[in-house]
Amino acid sequence: MTSLLWFRNDLRTHDNPALHHFLNLPSSPHPRRAIFFISQKQWQAHHWSPIKIDFMQRHANALVEELIQFNVELELVEVDDFSSQLVYLKSYCTNNKISKVIANSELEFNEQQRDNAIIEEGIPLTLHESDVVAPKGKILNQSGKMFKVFTPFKKAWLQYIRQYSFEYLGKPNIKKPIEQLIQASPSAKSGISKNWPLATDFEKNTLPSFYRNKLSNYEEVRDVPSIKGTSGLSPYLAAGVISPRYIVWSLLNQSPDILIATNSKEFAWLNEIIWRDFYRHLMFDEQKLSKNQCFMDKYNAVQWLDNKALFDAWCEGKTGYPLVDAAMRQLNQTGWMHNRLRMVVASFLTKHLLIDWRKGEQYFMQQLIDGDLASNNGGWQWASSTGCDAQPYFRIFNPIRQSERFDPNGTFIRKYIPELRNVPDKKIHFPHQYINDHNIITYWPAIVDHKEARIKALAFYK
Repeated sequence: MTSLLWFRNDLRTHDNPALHHFLNLPSSPHPRRAIFFISQKQWQAHHWSPIKIDFMQRHANALVEELIQFNVELELVEVDDFSSQLVYLKSYCTNNKISKVIANSELEFNEQQRDNAIIEEGIPLTLHESDVVAPKGKILNQSGKMFKVFTPFKKAWLQYIRQYSFEYLGKPNIKKPIEQLIQASPSAKSGISKNWPLATDFEKNTLPSFYRNKLSNYEEVRDVPSIKGTSGLSPYLAAGVISPRYIVWSLLNQSPDILIATNSKEFAWLNEIIWRDFYRHLMFDEQKLSKNQCFMDKYNAVQWLDNKALFDAWCEGKTGYPLVDAAMRQLNQTGWMHNRLRMVVASFLTKHLLIDWRKGEQYFMQQLIDGDLASNNGGWQWASSTGCDAQPYFRIFNPIRQSERFDPNGTFIRKYIPELRNVPDKKIHFPHQYINDHNIITYWPAIVDHKEARIKALAFYK
């Protein structure tokens, strides 16, 4: 029997269920075979950003080198899309007498359709789950249904993990010791995502540093965009190059009581991991979320405004609200945006400009290095009040107040909008027209008035 390992959104050796199963199968002394499809057209059809694609390809190149020590040859194959993957895989299995294809399952609807089509073609595909901490379909309410609100899900999630724990596989044993330390290829170290280290470096250096220096203050500073107080973990989870189960396992080693001490400062970080699980469980239960549909069906009938000028102003960071504009510039320049600012700009697009959340969701995916359908969709539907949410449509973020609260000195604003560097702190949050002591005028005109937009939004949603 010959088996093939199929890497997808799981380019890692650490806590990889499919790889773990694959390496424990009987084998010949010859190298085992693995495959990864580079499908540019498919990625672009799913609005993956260039920086995320580069990040994935860097990890694919590094994984080729890393797998040598496990006697596994990973082949990177370029095909256009999912249908081309099926055709190639069917031919590959026939030509190489493959009796079993092993892979980790993928959550999204198109990916599940592809896998179903592969199985229908007679390809023996065995799937494992690798993208969540608590198994999908296991965190249910008393009626046996998926939770629609986060807080009760979190309580049930914690109870489940305390009772059943979770399967963490660790790192596989090296099958083929080599004398020299494997060095990632140059292509794994360069590219437009090069400011983000490879996952192996993140696990070895960045994560321990976060635990030592930032975790205890995470709750206090996580909402301040001028402080680098977050872990930077999200791109690695989105790309599947770091396991969420490993993160919780390592966090428990740091704070053994964290599953009980929900009021601790450290728990605020675990809470974000649970949010990620929540959105993935929700999309697993509600596949319509993969199909551009609102979670709350009644909002599918909303007639959003289709104003290209306003949308372009939002995309380009020219709304006249400095915190919104600085956040959009951060996104466009770096491929990442601070989480607090994601809520602010999403609320602004959907509540101030009354533009369809799906346009913002797509734009984020086209820019973000950590673009992930479940989390991105969940965040956008939360902000637009079309999703599962305890707070209805009347929650409208005031971008001026958010700026005064989370960037009081304008430090973050000045970093990305140097045109406003000379505006005083008290004026920088909304300097529609500022005249300094030398009668020099600084214009930062607003495209909408907050008070008027709020009244309009309340009427629009109601």
